[in-house]
Amino acid sequence: MSVEKVALVTAGGSGMGAAIARKLAQDGYRIGVLSSSGKGEALARELGGVGVTGSNQSHDDLRRLVDLAMEKWGRIDALVNSAGHGPRAPILDITDEDWHRGMEVYFLNAVRPARLVTPIMEAQGGGAIVNISTAWAFEPSGMFPTSAVFRAGLASFTKIFADQYAARKIRMNNVLPGWIDSLPEVAERRDSVPMQRYGKAEEIAATVAFLLSEGAGYITGQNIRVDGGLTRAV
Repeated sequence: MSVEKVALVTAGGSGMGAAIARKLAQDGYRIGVLSSSGKGEALARELGGVGVTGSNQSHDDLRRLVDLAMEKWGRIDALVNSAGHGPRAPILDITDEDWHRGMEVYFLNAVRPARLVTPIMEAQGGGAIVNISTAWAFEPSGMFPTSAVFRAGLASFTKIFADQYAARKIRMNNVLPGWIDSLPEVAERRDSVPMQRYGKAEEIAATVAFLLSEGAGYITGQNIRVDGGLTRAV
């Protein structure tokens, strides 16, 4: 008998998160969605899954999503940690409070759910986690200071996680989107991309789906740029 695979998507009510949830549902996953608006619950209902209206900054809200999925399906095979938008300002104008908020939005948003699902994945024999990061994690821009700083930290967290859990058949990777069409298009930004266009949320979703698949079974601890050539690894 085939096993029904289950995927959870946080910050999945709109944009890239929603595109990822739809793609995974098309690929046969049962879907759980967390979002801060009712859009995530509505999308989950549409996809025949479970949804929670809450924050990925709340342990209790994340726990509710995990518990709902376990009650309904008894397993969690995939976790996708998306994020909202953190504070932006000139680097020395960012307050201590906003730095802490950036850590919540861009770093702990992935750490908390990983802490919840990893024991489940370990008990069932494996699983995969993908974190949505940013193309500017390694080539930081003053436009997104809190995102760049904490997602650089997320890259380190992901490598340490991969070291510790690869032998237990749990993989973690980051996807680094550039300018994506879930944002308003600005000509100057579009023209800065070698491919001369914004990426599509569906292209991010396809990359995530691959990284969660058996075809990516030998990939862990990596940061995958999906940015039209905007940033290049040395």
